[in-house]
Amino acid sequence: MMAAMEEGADLSSLRIAVSAGETLPAPVFEQWKSKTGIPMLDGIGATEMLHIFISNHLEDAKPATTGRVIKGYSAKVVDEEMKEVPRGTVGKLAVRGPTGCRYMQDDRQQKYVRDGWNLTGDAFYQDEKGYFHFAARADDMIITSGYNVAGPEVEAALLSSPEVSECAVIGVPDEDRGQIVEAHVVLVEDHPQDAEVIKRLQDYVKSTIAPYKYPRSLKLVDSLPKTATGKIQRFRLKEQPVEDKSGELI
Repeated sequence: MMAAMEEGADLSSLRIAVSAGETLPAPVFEQWKSKTGIPMLDGIGATEMLHIFISNHLEDAKPATTGRVIKGYSAKVVDEEMKEVPRGTVGKLAVRGPTGCRYMQDDRQQKYVRDGWNLTGDAFYQDEKGYFHFAARADDMIITSGYNVAGPEVEAALLSSPEVSECAVIGVPDEDRGQIVEAHVVLVEDHPQDAEVIKRLQDYVKSTIAPYKYPRSLKLVDSLPKTATGKIQRFRLKEQPVEDKSGELI
């Protein structure tokens, strides 16, 4: 909404822009920086941790990354046995620091805290330079025909198309593939909605990231369900009937 504001808005007092609550796609980062000259600092925190623990910084803000660990915290990407995975490998994000949580008399304590580390429920990977990259919520990874597909990566690819205003990607059950990638897409204002744009966007994702990651189902919608703070409610998209698809399965 802010990126779409009218030209000439007075941003002379704006020094820093911060994004949280939802991963920041690279196209939105680039659009904001181009429009304002100011980077938008993406980061991640958690209610249980009471604080942001990984974030971009003004001196090294990068698109498509959540940044580096905040001073005082430690973070790593681990497997099911809590062993750190090689750089570039998607795993579970584990964090520890001066803040944390304890669920009193609650089974969640055994799942959220292991060996002194807090497991946030997010799937991440860390690159060779130490930057953390969000893949998906750990329970939102889409497994289709044996491939792991991160919905946010498909969303970022779609958002880089000049035809797309907003989108949300989920996995839906499929008899042959286990799941398929399904995209719910809001086109730019006054854009025609037809089968041609669906096919064009599917081919665009194939060429932008990988053929196996493209949305076999692509639904053109007027809006996406959101919370009062603008966070997309993907669980509501999952509650819709599976057979209600506007994109042909190819």
